[in-house]
Amino acid sequence: MIVVMHRDATQEDIRRVEEYLTGMGFKTHPIYGQVKTVIGAVGDKSCLNKDLLSNLTGVEAIVSIMKPYKLVSREFKSEDTTVAVDDVVIGGRDLVIMAGPCAVENRHQLLEVAQRVKEAGAKILRGGAYKPRTSPYDFQGLELEGLKLLEEAKQATGLKVVTEVMDTRDVELISRYADILQIGARNMQNFRLLKEVGQGDKPVILKRGLAATIEEWLMAAEYIVSEGNGDVILCERGIRTYETAARNTMDINTIPIVKQYTHLPIIADPSHGTGNWKLVGPVSQGLIAAGADGLLIEVHPDPACALCDGAQSLQPHKFQQLMDELVPIARAVDRGLK
Repeated sequence: MIVVMHRDATQEDIRRVEEYLTGMGFKTHPIYGQVKTVIGAVGDKSCLNKDLLSNLTGVEAIVSIMKPYKLVSREFKSEDTTVAVDDVVIGGRDLVIMAGPCAVENRHQLLEVAQRVKEAGAKILRGGAYKPRTSPYDFQGLELEGLKLLEEAKQATGLKVVTEVMDTRDVELISRYADILQIGARNMQNFRLLKEVGQGDKPVILKRGLAATIEEWLMAAEYIVSEGNGDVILCERGIRTYETAARNTMDINTIPIVKQYTHLPIIADPSHGTGNWKLVGPVSQGLIAAGADGLLIEVHPDPACALCDGAQSLQPHKFQQLMDELVPIARAVDRGLK
């Protein structure tokens, strides 16, 4: 539920309401607006005396949230949430492009890609140090060495870094190197992992599960936000359907639907969504036109020799070409890109 405070409510009034709610077993999440403050409260309403709560000084109204996901819903917060990593803001007017190799393979590969994607206009470097693979015999990533290479690339280019975390035991280590933690599709409902990153202070990209509904996806985001970390970025990466022409079905209509349901920013991953570099460009254009706040794109200097997902990776000059093609589309939907 949401407790709406009067516009003239004092900090002491707000504190007393929070104390009452926490005393009744609720978790409180205040949002301080320019005009009013609202307090989100999550807990068992059956033990709540609404009459007593409504009579506390400064309380204007009590509003129930109907969606099963509470803190991430538009009912809780009507304004769009933005996630800032220093001067890079995801969810604002400017689109944010995150690009780099699926897996960090070696120093030369990563530094070359990092420099090239920066020159093309990317703001964040993506790269997998820990790689979840379908086969246990496939390349699993460089792990700590890969994290150190990402740190070196960050220092060399000034790009922010996003990389995937797969295990609760790795969250602390990866957080030392990454600016943004990524929860992959396979871990979307790894609730212990969601809680762990929710207790940290690093922004989190939460990818949609392989066949997850939008509600299941938003409930997963709720796990993170309910632990105290509100810097969650949703990422649509295609879902598994009966269609086999592409790796996944890129669910573009998810973008405007999610914008209606939640205040969280949403980006999209056309590389994993299509599995084919030839489709990445046109699908990226559609995603931006549909309202995505950014893209996550795989770029590799030699896709034919890539240790992971070469078929969906763009060569650096193709990535530059795509960035140029996206500029007029971004302008048409009143978004900035460069």
